[in-house]
Amino acid sequence: MARQSSHVVVPKGASAPGKPPRPRDPVASGERDAAHNRAAGHNYFLLEKYEAGVALRGTEVKSIREGKANLKDAYGLIKDGEAFLLNMHIGPYSHGNIANHDETRTRKLLLHRDEIRKLFSKTQVKGHTLIPTRLYFRHGRVKCELALAKGKQDWDKRETERRREADREARAAINASKHRMGR
Repeated sequence: MARQSSHVVVPKGASAPGKPPRPRDPVASGERDAAHNRAAGHNYFLLEKYEAGVALRGTEVKSIREGKANLKDAYGLIKDGEAFLLNMHIGPYSHGNIANHDETRTRKLLLHRDEIRKLFSKTQVKGHTLIPTRLYFRHGRVKCELALAKGKQDWDKRETERRREADREARAAINASKHRMGR
């Protein structure tokens, strides 16, 4: 007759029974963006979006997990058949040593050759550029969402704001009428 086992086998990644589950970092698990460029939608018309990997050093990845990345002044550049991300600020890693990374160094973007060729031809059009819109983790790797963007004039920004305000007022009126009908 077989003896019964007294221990419980726990699948990998789960916590033992009776213990609360381990909290996961929402940035590292991909549930929340590590960095988001809110100014991009205000200053540019975002035409097409691409996903690119980013070649980073270890301390840079750890700093991104801590939420120390900033895309505000960053832009993409294609040179000699390679794509680069310039002016992206990643703060120093809190537990780093003297070998910590340079905060605004030029980082290489990892894209397929055909995508690079396509982006190069599209950025040659006057007024078009590559703008990073968000930085996030996918399967433990840092990804950057690049948008092909066309710069907005001041009157474009005012028109966008007017349209957004009109939509907001229309939604508020619909909600108010629903609330009155529900009484």
